[in-house]
Amino acid sequence: MADAFVSFAVQKLGDFLIQQVSLISNLRDEVRWLRNELLFIQSFLRDAEQKQCGDQRVQQWVFEINSIANDAVAILETYSFEAGKGASHLKACACICRKEKKFYNVSEEIQSLKQRIMDISRKRETYGITNINYNSGEGPSNQVTTLRRTTSYVDDQDYIFVGLQDVVQKLLAELLKAEPRRSVLSIYGMGGLGKTTLARNLYNSPDILNSFPTRAWICVSQEYNTMDLLRNIIKSIQGCTKETLDLLERMTERDLEIYLRDLLKERKYLVVVDDVWQREAWESLKRAFPDGKNGSRVIITTRKEDVAEKADDRGFVHKLRFLSQEESWDLFRRKLLDVRAMVPEMERLAKNMVEKCRGLPLAIVVLSGLLSHKKGLNEWQKVKDHLWNNIKEDKYIEISNILSLSYNDLSTALKQCFLYFGIFPEDQVVKADNIIRLWMAEGFIIPRGEERMEDVAEGFLNELIRRSLVQVAKTFWEKVTDCRVHDLLRDLVIQKALEVNFFDDYDRRSHSISSLCIRHVIHSHGERYLSLDLSNLKLRSIMIFDLDFCKVSHINFRSVFQHLYVLYLDMHVGNASIVPDAIGSLYHLKLLSLRGIRDLPSSIGNLKNLQTFVVDAGGYTFQLPRETTDLINLRHLVAKYYSKPLVHISKLTSLQVLEGVACDQWKDVDPVDLVNLRELRMASIEKSYSLNNISSLKNLSTLRLFCGVGESYFPSLEFVNCCEKLQKLWLCGIIEKLPNLFSNSITMMVFWESRLTEDPMPILEMLPNLRNLELEAAYEGKEIMCSDNSFSQLEFLILGDLQKLERWHLGTSAMPLLKGLGIYDCPNLKEIPERMKDVELLKRSY
Repeated sequence: MADAFVSFAVQKLGDFLIQQVSLISNLRDEVRWLRNELLFIQSFLRDAEQKQCGDQRVQQWVFEINSIANDAVAILETYSFEAGKGASHLKACACICRKEKKFYNVSEEIQSLKQRIMDISRKRETYGITNINYNSGEGPSNQVTTLRRTTSYVDDQDYIFVGLQDVVQKLLAELLKAEPRRSVLSIYGMGGLGKTTLARNLYNSPDILNSFPTRAWICVSQEYNTMDLLRNIIKSIQGCTKETLDLLERMTERDLEIYLRDLLKERKYLVVVDDVWQREAWESLKRAFPDGKNGSRVIITTRKEDVAEKADDRGFVHKLRFLSQEESWDLFRRKLLDVRAMVPEMERLAKNMVEKCRGLPLAIVVLSGLLSHKKGLNEWQKVKDHLWNNIKEDKYIEISNILSLSYNDLSTALKQCFLYFGIFPEDQVVKADNIIRLWMAEGFIIPRGEERMEDVAEGFLNELIRRSLVQVAKTFWEKVTDCRVHDLLRDLVIQKALEVNFFDDYDRRSHSISSLCIRHVIHSHGERYLSLDLSNLKLRSIMIFDLDFCKVSHINFRSVFQHLYVLYLDMHVGNASIVPDAIGSLYHLKLLSLRGIRDLPSSIGNLKNLQTFVVDAGGYTFQLPRETTDLINLRHLVAKYYSKPLVHISKLTSLQVLEGVACDQWKDVDPVDLVNLRELRMASIEKSYSLNNISSLKNLSTLRLFCGVGESYFPSLEFVNCCEKLQKLWLCGIIEKLPNLFSNSITMMVFWESRLTEDPMPILEMLPNLRNLELEAAYEGKEIMCSDNSFSQLEFLILGDLQKLERWHLGTSAMPLLKGLGIYDCPNLKEIPERMKDVELLKRSY
């Protein structure tokens, strides 16, 4: 992990030497010496990191290198910032030589670093850290670039298909039985058996969806807050309007309990209470679940037998079993990337290892993910030898050993990316776009050649998924949109992050946080955190996940956060905090994410290094400052509810993603210079507007367009045929007439509330690359016609809420590759074509 810090520092020092061309020669020599020494030390780091687990002295040595690398970058960044405020770089250097207080004394600081580096070199010899071949296989996996398309992820739902089909049917029968009393179904077993996966499968079952109009899911975990749990259930049932949020914040625990009871008492509901550790947690919640004698149910998952047994005197308790040897082998093969490459000798080794996993699904899938990235019999033998060295008296592999081995097999870059999952609150589903942008801002992603950073980062995420270290929570349009890490893997992440000082979580009880970490995470009591003395820290990231935090104006941006790359504030949208003007002093900021703010100052325009800007003001009126168009390095702009025209947005030539723009803001934009824009999401479209200028976006690949509320119509859509690289198109709103031609590059299309009166199939069926098609309330006719040889590449089709549809005519050679079909709310459809009856039925995703 130290290698990542040093690599980053070496890169920044090199950039500094190039950019600061007017440096006086002595200072340039000092910086060059520092860079060369760090390069030399870097060659020893892999050997050191392999030894540090069992040697605290080596751990300290690695930490000191981290500290020097971070301090070196901070010194030069501060110099660059201060020098930039001078009349010229020459003047700034002169000021440094005269040791004027307003400029950083770079030379003196570097001399201090030199002394520390020489001390480190002496310790290296003392600890016996040898110079190994630094380039021997380290770095991003060669597979990264091949793992971006994610059409058919074999995710944790495989647990259900391997060995648990009978359990699913048994528990479904229990939930659906004709028993009017509200009852509790408890599922328990050790970590890694698949309790949450099983509960999720039940929760999303079509039979459950049809039987329980009201559903909610909450995760309790070891540290829980009863009031937050009650609020989360209410929000999942009632929605998250501003009025609801404001009301819930004013309630006491007793008020919330009564409110939820009143909300549920006339409803038939199913609530999943996931990951319960103490009986007290369930006791504090159960009074809020009324018994309306209408067949309502609660599902509890827990590792504790006593929690399961005592949840309901007359409830149903299911102990989750381990997989059999046959089921274990089946699951292993499903997760293996290339089963065909497994020769008989490798199969024998694998079966031996799988047997020692004692039927624990998580251990099996992580082992399969690890072996998938090991080539040949010798590599598999090394994995077995390592695991056998740690087998204890019970002759089974400890799951912690498999998880640690899989983690240690990651490249440095992937280790950083994986550890970042520990920053998010426990049990939180993580948006893929979110974590990818954070990785980029932190400097973890270094593109090679012409690759985009976003593509490299997506490849990293996909590799972590292929290794079964990260689970897929949701996919859409062949991409992972949401992901999570298993509790046991999160425990590993926290442990490893602590070992290398990757980040620290503010402890409200001791009112302390590590001064050694460059990333601080605050999950509660954010205002108390700010009362700590943070003035001497060179922090890189501040991430506050605190719904009660609202004192953004109390943050001392200038003296405390001046080195920040990441500022992530996830606050209650009802707080509507005002951001102070001083935020414009965070010159090095690359990612700014603000949730729960009301206003932004014009100083935002000073953040010239910003790559990602995400703003969520909730339901409040919000205006994005005009100075936003000065953010010349901005790649992702996601900001809802802003209303000022952005007529100069074409200045943002680095922009890759633009979400939240309203049509009346876009209509005066000349997008011809937005040469890098890949994704555009536009709302509030009216028939009177023209969308023709979208055709100027030559690299646009994803387009989502939403009409205004009510009876809003799309204007002409003929421009779509001119979007030569468009692959994914989503249209939500009334369409009077489909254009006769769409771009042949389109692979996925969604039509929502389109209310077409003419059958769209004759136009759509000839698109040569269309793989996904979804029609939701999109057509008001009685029949659709798919002719012979049509939809030659279509793989997934969804027909939803087509109330008048009666007949579906399908040519004998149409849709030859279809492998997934969803038909929902089509009450008058008499039958589906015979050939479609063998196609896998898709579950509704909402």
